[in-house]
Amino acid sequence: MDIMEILRSVTEGVLGPDGMIYIAGGAGLLLVLLTLPMLLTRKTDPLDRLRAERAAAAIEASEAKLSRHGNRNETLAKYAQLLDPQDEEEMSKARKMLIQAGYTHKDAVRTLTAAQLLLGLGLLVLGLLYSFLLAGDMSTVQQVSYTLVPGAVGYYAPKYWVQKRIAKRQEEIQQGFPDALDLLLVCVEAGQSLDQSIIRMATEIEPSYPALAGEFLMVAQEMKAGKDKPDVLRAMAERCDINDITSFVTVLIQSQTFGTSIADALRVYASEMRDKRVMRAEEKANVLPTKLTVGTMMFCVPPLLIILIGPSIHGIAETLGGGAGGF
Repeated sequence: MDIMEILRSVTEGVLGPDGMIYIAGGAGLLLVLLTLPMLLTRKTDPLDRLRAERAAAAIEASEAKLSRHGNRNETLAKYAQLLDPQDEEEMSKARKMLIQAGYTHKDAVRTLTAAQLLLGLGLLVLGLLYSFLLAGDMSTVQQVSYTLVPGAVGYYAPKYWVQKRIAKRQEEIQQGFPDALDLLLVCVEAGQSLDQSIIRMATEIEPSYPALAGEFLMVAQEMKAGKDKPDVLRAMAERCDINDITSFVTVLIQSQTFGTSIADALRVYASEMRDKRVMRAEEKANVLPTKLTVGTMMFCVPPLLIILIGPSIHGIAETLGGGAGGF
């Protein structure tokens, strides 16, 4: 008897004449139940996320009529004399640092100063309470340390966070810059102007590299507003503070000044940026064995020494112990 005939007879004996239909329906239901969690936990498509963000931004802009940098915070505006740096140079440096981190809001400097003051004073008070109320007998040096160190950490923590944001943003821009140049070169060679090419390129790379796309969109908007193109490009290089962007801006300005082909300049520079990205990847790969050596020495060599030398040391210790007992 065939295996299928045996299976069918067993199924009909247990479930009746329609047993195979029940099994097929159960298998289909099981597949649906297994597929449903995958569909529910599916990651959002970057393009769908971008469309949703654009729609939300358009609704918010139409309802609140916000400016390009948002409305000012009225609570922070009350303490403007306390929160705003009085020195113009210090104010300019703080604003530049926050713009490089991606915080372009009007109240970004005030928010940073307020965060530093609140965290510094809050942790200072907590350290003071701990050193005088909760802790036991401590020396004066320990009390001062438990009081001042948390305050200093709370004061410098927001600035440290901003510095980390700058490094992360610069890394993202540097990583996506060669791809952006390739797209810009394709648009320019297709016959579009530089302004149109920048807008199209920024729109295409926005799901993958939003920080770089935002910089190029700002350049395009400022050019549309009538600003001088070299000044706009230099401002972009200053905001990004990356050598590749600075060199790119220099290439565009020189190409415009001397009347050379922008497509030729972009083709050469895009090739150099691709080679440079490959060289950075190879550099990281070459440094990896050196970094792994430290971990190998710390976690592999001691157990190996214990396995190899441990029995010998144990035997020598037993021999010395036995010899001493004999004497």
